[in-house]
Order: sequence, then C-alpha cells, then structure tokens
Amino acid sequence: MAASIPLRLEPPQDRYRRGLTDLRISVVDRCNFRCPYCLPEDQYPEHHAFLDKQARLSFEEITRLARIFAGLGVHKIRLTGGEPLLRRDLPVLVRQLARIEGIADIAMTSNGVLLPRFAGDLRAAGLQRITLSLDSLDAGVFRQLSGNRGEVAEVLAAIAAAERAGFGGLKLNCVVLRGVNEAGVLDLVEHFRATPHVLRFIEYMDVGTLNGWQRDRVVPSAELLERIAARWPLSPLRRAHSHDVAERYRFDDGGGEIGFISSVTAPFCGDCSRARLSADGKLYTCLFAGSGFDLRSLLRDGSSDERISAAIADCWSRRDDRYSEQRALQRAGTVEERVEMFAIGG
Repeated sequence: MAASIPLRLEPPQDRYRRGLTDLRISVVDRCNFRCPYCLPEDQYPEHHAFLDKQARLSFEEITRLARIFAGLGVHKIRLTGGEPLLRRDLPVLVRQLARIEGIADIAMTSNGVLLPRFAGDLRAAGLQRITLSLDSLDAGVFRQLSGNRGEVAEVLAAIAAAERAGFGGLKLNCVVLRGVNEAGVLDLVEHFRATPHVLRFIEYMDVGTLNGWQRDRVVPSAELLERIAARWPLSPLRRAHSHDVAERYRFDDGGGEIGFISSVTAPFCGDCSRARLSADGKLYTCLFAGSGFDLRSLLRDGSSDERISAAIADCWSRRDDRYSEQRALQRAGTVEERVEMFAIGG
C-alpha cells in the first residue's frame, strides 16, 4: 500500500457524507442451494471451483478486520455467504466477534438447512439476530427456487430450532419473481401473521451478471402491498434508522408487521452505510459493485492495523456508489461486469 495514504483519526465519510456503520461479512462463497436469482445451477455447476481454504479469510483474519472496522465506526456485523453455516465452527467466530469493543449487534443470514444443529451454540456465542430465506411455503415451488437442493420443511424446522434456542422474532426474506412464486405471497403472510417473525418481500434484483435478470420479472413492492392490504389492512411504520432498507407496515388488527425491500422500484441508496467483505478478503462498497479492494494482501504482508485502517478509510472516503438510484443509466453503460451475490451476501 502506498505510503501516501493518510492515517485518519475520525470515522470516514463517503462523498455523499454517509458514514460506515454496518459490515456484512461473507465467510464462505459456497452454498448448498442453487437459487436462480443468486447462484443458478446452469452457471455454477457441480464442478465449479469455489475458494479453497487458503484463499478464504481465516476466523482470526476476519476478527482482526472486524476490530479495525469497529475502530472506524462499524457497530453492526452481519455474517453471510454463500451459506455461512458451511463454515464449520461458525460459533467460534461469533464468540470472537462478540468480544470486540464497539460491536453492538451481530446477525446472520442463512437458508436454515444446517441451523438446527448450530442454533444453541450460536446463541450462546453471542449471535443476536437471524434472517432466513423462505421464498415459498409450497413444497414444489420452494424446491424449484432452491435449485432442487432444499425442502421447505427444513426451513420450518430451522425456525422452530431458532425459537427453542431463544432467538426472538426472525426476519424471513422472500424474493418474489413474476410467474414463479408471487401466487404464494398471501399464503406466507397468513402463515406468519400473529407470530413474532417478520416477513420481508424483496424485489428481484440485478445483482451480478449471471442470474438472468429481466425487469418484467420484478414484482413491484407496491403491487404486493396493495394485494396484501386488500385482505389485511396495513398502516405504515417509521423506519427505526434512516439507513434501514425495508419499508415497514403493521397489521391494523394487531397481527404483527411485514416489510418490503424495493431496490428496483424505490431505491434507497441515499443513506446506505453498509460495506461488504468477501470470503477472500475484498472490500466492496456496494452490493452492485464491479470490483473490490484487496484487504487480504494487507493482512498477509505484515501491514499494521493502522495501515489497514487507513486503507479502508481511504477506500470509503472515495465511495460514490448509488447504483440502485442510477440503475437505468448504469445498465445502459458499457461496463456490465459486477460481483455475484453469492460472493458477498445479499
């Protein structure tokens, strides 16, 4: 790293004066599902070469980076994948992260298949929140959307295991694709109404370059909201934080709440405070980024914490990402290559 990078004492802000408060850490690029909107089977067949152990960051390297990020203002960490529970001994990493001064919240996003065997240990280690993917309650549709790798019963078992382990309300993410699973939206709502869990419907996003994204397959959140509210009246809730990604609504009859993540039809780049760390140690400042900054090399070449912190701060201070707000212009450009979702999480 060039010696001209200045050491910073204040938390960095990007070019839109957005601070760095949230870090999403992909602990592994592998996944046991082949969801068509993330890791389609035809693009990543069985013999695809994922990262080997040496190429991935170790738990010690992840913890060191998390500590450095905490010094720059990060106080929330989310563990993602791929499927994060494919990293054996993940509770060990959670325990290490929970000891970092300044980290107030540790969450995980998972497909849930392996959660029943880990839920108790993760809770004891310090994991506070869990988000599970649940695209349909219909067994056949769910199987299709997992790339014929998963069963809806496994996710329902994961929810039960999380409840037994003492986790409060889970977030349940459903990516809605036109003509595939949109007909099951009301079934999902009916099933999870009046439970502590919060369904969040996510518009099908053009992350990466290989998921076959087409605008006409996006089901706008406004359409789903209208459909749901016609059966169960809803009222809007204020966002808990300005940088939260979901628009929240409560059921007027007291049946809990639901959320909508509308990156395509109602972009929310303005307050984005999230950085993403890939399993091989690259720092991405946007979910739709085309390239990342290599932190693994700094970790392994003997760089000091101060030098790594300065590099991260410099990278963030030059950030001007607003892809979702500029989607049409960006897609019309000549640079189309973008990092795939499985490499940096959702």
